Amino acid sequence: MSTTTRENWTSKRNFILAAAGSAVGLGNIWKFPYIAGENGGAAFLIIYVICILMIGIPILNLEILLGRETQKNPVGAFKQLSTNPLWQYVGGLGVVASFTILSFYSVVGGWSIAYMLEAINGTFKGFENPQVAGEFFNLKNSNANWVLGFHTLFFLITVGIILSGVRKGLEKVSRYLMPLLLLILFFLVFQGLFLPESEKGLEFLFAPDWSKINAQTFLLALGHAFFTLSLGMGAMMTYGSYLSKKDDIVHASNIIAFLDTFIAILAGVAIFTVVFSSGYSPTAGPGLVFHVLPPLLAKLPLGYIMSIMFFLLLSIAAITSAISILEVSVAYLMDEFSFSRKRATSIMSIAVYLAAIPCALSFNVLSDVTLNIGAKPYTIFDIFDYLASNIYLPLGGFFIALFVGHAWGVDKAIKGLLMGDSNNSRFGNSIFKNATVVSVFGFLVKFISPLLIFLVFLYQFGLI
Repeated sequence: MSTTTRENWTSKRNFILAAAGSAVGLGNIWKFPYIAGENGGAAFLIIYVICILMIGIPILNLEILLGRETQKNPVGAFKQLSTNPLWQYVGGLGVVASFTILSFYSVVGGWSIAYMLEAINGTFKGFENPQVAGEFFNLKNSNANWVLGFHTLFFLITVGIILSGVRKGLEKVSRYLMPLLLLILFFLVFQGLFLPESEKGLEFLFAPDWSKINAQTFLLALGHAFFTLSLGMGAMMTYGSYLSKKDDIVHASNIIAFLDTFIAILAGVAIFTVVFSSGYSPTAGPGLVFHVLPPLLAKLPLGYIMSIMFFLLLSIAAITSAISILEVSVAYLMDEFSFSRKRATSIMSIAVYLAAIPCALSFNVLSDVTLNIGAKPYTIFDIFDYLASNIYLPLGGFFIALFVGHAWGVDKAIKGLLMGDSNNSRFGNSIFKNATVVSVFGFLVKFISPLLIFLVFLYQFGLI
């Protein structure tokens, strides 16, 4: 075990900013709009919010609690709370999930930085339509050196922040970048709302079309709820391990979930007002941000500024999430093997960087290396994304709910959640003094959360 003094957040406010930074990432700005676009807009949003309320927030509370209770990484947390060694593998799953996610996440983060630089250079002015922008994107990705170069740049930024530690790195960066992210997003929303026919984008996002909904939509909504809240990968447990016992976890969790969902909705407004104003389809898939938006943004009033601001926003969101993802495996090495932060960061950074290379090469040198999942061929990049979003994260949440609900005990969890100074009677931990709230929470954790996740798995593998 590590003998070094564990760092703590300087305040609950800074923890919330850091945890919200972890939650608010590419999942909100890159992934949420295109998933919503492909699955009925408002209808998907409603299902997504239900998943957040019924499964996301309860498990978010539990992840942060397990970290704070033990002051350990995911593996160390389960090791301390249970004598059954099998539960340690649940913590190990979180470490594996974070490793897998960052392997493809850093590639997308590299795209974000690259496109911010392209926006500064005025490249988007030459894009007549999304087809030209898509050809440009594919051309750039066909160059292995381009993809690897920007992946490396993004990764070096992430590693530099991690090396600085909790207070000087994670906390300081989040304290400045999260407010900046919100300011940029509000600017983009404000501009989008005044575009011609922007009301069509709002209607798409807020007026449900239930005909687009099927069982697959529920799978996507649940998986995305885990992805965007950083659940099941150990990030919130690790961040919770740096939290003081005097802080109110429930209040913090509610704010984190609200900010995460609110920012996803704002990103949807900013993107769909532009898309519908320009007469294009919102169902462009993963290429929505990189294919469709650049030419559309460039043609708008203040288009040059808006293009730069949007991809700066995307880069900031990617960085704040990436540092939390890498911190999981770094904390694991520090706690379990008594490594210094510098040594742990160096080892994990090299390992993740090397694992990310096949993902980066999926768009060029290794583009023909695919695996058929169902009727669709998946590249290495797609496989990493699929494993993390649809298997590792929901599975991690499933076992956390089982652990608290049937092994460690909901009573212990409630006792832990009540610990800490509550400054908010409505949304703080004092709500758990209400017997009805305790009963509902226990029912969700013991039965509803694991059952829904289990059903999703059965559907995913064609068993129902």
